[in-house]
Formats: sequence, structure tokens, C-alpha cells
Amino acid sequence: MDLKGKKVLVVGLGKSGLAAALFLRRQGAQVTVSDVRSAESLAKEIPALLDEGIMVEAGGHGLLTFRRQDLIVVSPGVPLSTPELVQARSFGRPVIGELELAARFLKGRILAITGSNGKTTTTAIAGEILKEGGLPTLVGGNIGVPVVSLIDESTDDTWSVLEVSSFQLESTEEFRPRIAVILNITPDHLDRHGSFEAYAQAKERIFAAQTESDFVVLNADNARAAEAAGRSIARVYWFSIEHPVRQGSWVADGYVVYRAAPGAEIERVMPHAKIPLKGEHNVENVLAAATAARLAGVPADSIARAIEKFQAVEHRLEYVATLHGVEYFNDSKATNVDATAKAVAAFSGGIHLILGGKDKGSDYTTLSQLLRERVRAIYTIGTAAEKIESQLRGVVSIHSCETLDIAVARAAAAAHPGEVVLLAPACSSFDQFENYEHRGRVFKDLVNRMRGGKPWQSL
Repeated sequence: MDLKGKKVLVVGLGKSGLAAALFLRRQGAQVTVSDVRSAESLAKEIPALLDEGIMVEAGGHGLLTFRRQDLIVVSPGVPLSTPELVQARSFGRPVIGELELAARFLKGRILAITGSNGKTTTTAIAGEILKEGGLPTLVGGNIGVPVVSLIDESTDDTWSVLEVSSFQLESTEEFRPRIAVILNITPDHLDRHGSFEAYAQAKERIFAAQTESDFVVLNADNARAAEAAGRSIARVYWFSIEHPVRQGSWVADGYVVYRAAPGAEIERVMPHAKIPLKGEHNVENVLAAATAARLAGVPADSIARAIEKFQAVEHRLEYVATLHGVEYFNDSKATNVDATAKAVAAFSGGIHLILGGKDKGSDYTTLSQLLRERVRAIYTIGTAAEKIESQLRGVVSIHSCETLDIAVARAAAAAHPGEVVLLAPACSSFDQFENYEHRGRVFKDLVNRMRGGKPWQSL
């Protein structure tokens, strides 16, 4: 893909947009960046772009800006339904995402992981396994490192382990993982995609460009993910925590096991009890990563060593502290209902659950039975609080708290020794926080200030 002298527009100046703009400029393109945020909001980014000869359009998108380009690269946070993008496509302007751009330059092989929940943890585990197995490995994507940032480090021998979201996948064309993993597909981002089926189809784009020589790894226990097998021409492998699979990984007699093909010998990978992460959903993540790693050629003993050493990823059911006999866990990454269900299911009961944030078109009533069984009380925050309270009224005790500091204070005051305070919001963070990481850090700071004996009035 020759970009020298081409006019390229990058839409959205988030982390991936900034990385894409700088990469395109290094390729010799004439680059413009367009963002709806004001110049004041972009004060940190603009000088570096101008220094590189990149033009910046801030405070909105200009239609003429979009029409004058040879190529448009859209950041994941920008919907393809944005009117300027729709019009640009109607005039024949090619529109791709940062993931697609990177895929056209990235050397080596790709192991790509998507799913409604578990992507980051599974990507991190898979990266550690491949490194333990001696494979040259890069890790990036939605996990926090833009894929274009990996290009210069990649070689023909490299494995790039990528977390990819539906936002990234919906704008792909030639993106072709050697190994594609779909962990699960449950309702999420319905405010962006419009329907569950449209969201599921975006997830399935992970294998759209694969061939018969590639692999796709699917969750046999998740109906929508399993259904995708019939639309893939790649070789299908499975993982399950419920039953054996024809080829892939499952749990048998206290061990994680793997079978390379129907009728092949079953390998013991590691004892189930040595998985260091809490919750059955993390067993699924381990099975998925182990299957992908075996397909990449990593031996079972390397897989076991990497998993046994693995520490929970920050903001994913992350243990924070035990104060006065009460455990505090940060699962700020639980940004949808299914993720919250998995977090709640990881504990036997006695949970004081903090829910809320910005609603994503979710149905919170699906949590009802699980909440009755395991949750002592709910503490709501953010703009979704009213909807959550209306849908869960009468299920368990609900306390309207508005903000996270009030929720933590009330939960801490109500919890008894042996119980758990859990942040698993089932919502995005963008009403009160910069992102889920910011929300999780604030939660941990609130808890740690209690450890230091600070009065609630100081929080």
C-alpha cells in the first residue's frame, strides 16, 4: 500500500488516531486530522501533529475536508454512521479503520481475540504464553497499544497478539488473523450498533478474510459464538467448561486438557486448581488462550508455566484490599450486563454491588435471579441509575448514590466481615469519568484512603 503523496484524513484523535496520523506521515502521506473536540481540548496533541506537518481540523468535521481525500482512516470511537463519513463513501472515498490500516503493513502472523467479555484478560494471557513458548511476540490493539504502533517492531517471525473490538472490526476489509478467537457474543454496544445481530455480525468480521488454512477458536458454550462456525471457512476449534469438544480445550478430571483433532490423544495441560484467576469466566479465558497457543505451536508445559505465573489484569476482577474483614474488588471493565453477571457469579454471596454509569441500551432485568441469590444490596451511580433502579426495584435493596465516592462509603458502612464490595458497573464510564481505567483508579483510591484511616468527608 503506497501512501506517498496521498491525501489521507484521520477522523478522531484518540490514542489510535494519533498513532495512525503519525504513522501515515512517516509513510509520506499528506495527513489531516479531524476531531469534533475543540482546539483547547486537544491542546496536548496539536503541537506534536503540527511539528510533523499534519494539519488539524478541530471543533467539528468539514464536509469539504472529507471530500478532498484519497483515503479516510477512522478511529474506533467514531461511528461509521457519522454523516460526513456516509457522504464521503457516497462519493467513492475509501474509509478504513486503524486496525485495517495496520494490518496492511504488519509483518508476521496475527492472533486476534474478540468477544463481549474477557478480551483483555485473554489477550494478556495469550501474549504471556507465546512469550513463555519462545515465540517473538507483540501485544496490542484494544488492550491499550494501537496496532499501528507495533508495525515497526514486527518481523516475518513475529506473532502479534491483538485484542480487537466490534468498533475496530466493523471497518476491516483485508484484516486476516492466522488464529481468530471469539470468546462470547452477548448484548453490548447496542447504542452504537443498533441491534444485537448487527453487533454480532461486526464480531464475525474477525474471520471474514481468513482462508481454509487459518484457524478460528469458538466458545462451544455460547450459542451466538458457536453459531458463527457455520459461516467460517477456517478450521474450527472449540473450548468449553461444560463438556468435551471434538478438537480444542475443556476441563476433565480436574485438568485443563487439549485435543488436536477428533480421535487424537488428549493432552493434560495443567491442573484446573492452579489457574490463579477468580471466576468460571476466567477458566473460559484460559481455555481459549490455551487452544490458540497450541495452534501457534506452544507446548503444554510452557502454557502451564505462563498461566500459573499470570496476575489479574488491572480493572478486571482485581483484588484491591481487605478492610475490617470486607474484601474490595475492582471490575471497572465490566461495562455490560453479561460482564457484571460473570463478576457476581465469581462470589458465593454477600456482595455489595456498585452499578451504573452511562447506559448502553442494556436490559438489567436479566441480572435479577443472580442478584437475589448473591447480592446483599445495590448502590447506583451515574446517568443510568434511574433505569437500573426501575428495572431492578424489588429484587434486592437499592441505594441511590449518584457518585462513586458516596457508593463506596455506603457500601463500606453496610458490609459485614466476610462480605464483598464489588465495583462491576454494567455501564460505560463516560458520564463521570474519562474511561473505565479512570473509574477503576478512583475506586481503588477511595478504598486505599479508607485503609489509611481517612474520614469519608475528605474523599
